[in-house]
Amino acid sequence: MTAIIDETLKEPVSAPAEPEAHDDHDHHDYAGDTVFGFWIYILSDCLLFGTLFAVFAVFSNSFAGIVEPRELFNLWFVAGGTALLLLSSFTFGMGMLKAQAHDMKGTMRWLGITFALGLGFLVMELYEFHHFTAAGATFDSSAYWSSFYALVATHGLHVFAGLVWMIVLYFHFKRDGFTEDNQARLSCLSLFWHFLDVIWICVFSVVYLMGVL
Repeated sequence: MTAIIDETLKEPVSAPAEPEAHDDHDHHDYAGDTVFGFWIYILSDCLLFGTLFAVFAVFSNSFAGIVEPRELFNLWFVAGGTALLLLSSFTFGMGMLKAQAHDMKGTMRWLGITFALGLGFLVMELYEFHHFTAAGATFDSSAYWSSFYALVATHGLHVFAGLVWMIVLYFHFKRDGFTEDNQARLSCLSLFWHFLDVIWICVFSVVYLMGVL
């Protein structure tokens, strides 16, 4: 019996296993997966706009005797809207810098400026649509104008979605502050907004410049 007790005492006693810290790791992976998933969405949107550009190219000369774009396009007006959208990309970048510094007031101020610029662009686009429609260039007037509205209005809907997203994100930051989830959401919105700027540069070059020429 004594030998058995001695052998038992000689066996090393293992320390109790520490609980694995999965929470922070899983939370970090969740934010990373969110941004990665949004990149996949951006790629799918590239396919959408690529298809719309292809359709517009096919019907770029199908006016059906209706008013042609060179009679309606005002490049100075469109350039003004383009300047608003490009400037909003800069102000969004400033907001991102303030968010990284956890400056709530600065972040909200720059996002508010970005929202105002985006809204101004959208109002100018709607005014342009109204002007074109009054001149007879409606969505169903010819294949050219159908493809024009499909492409430009789809971009406009994306801008509108971005503005709604900014409003929702504003309340998220006011309620929760600079959490990792909110930072990930802001990063996704930044990708989305800059993507829309790139698409609009293509629209301005292919649709408006080529339409005038």
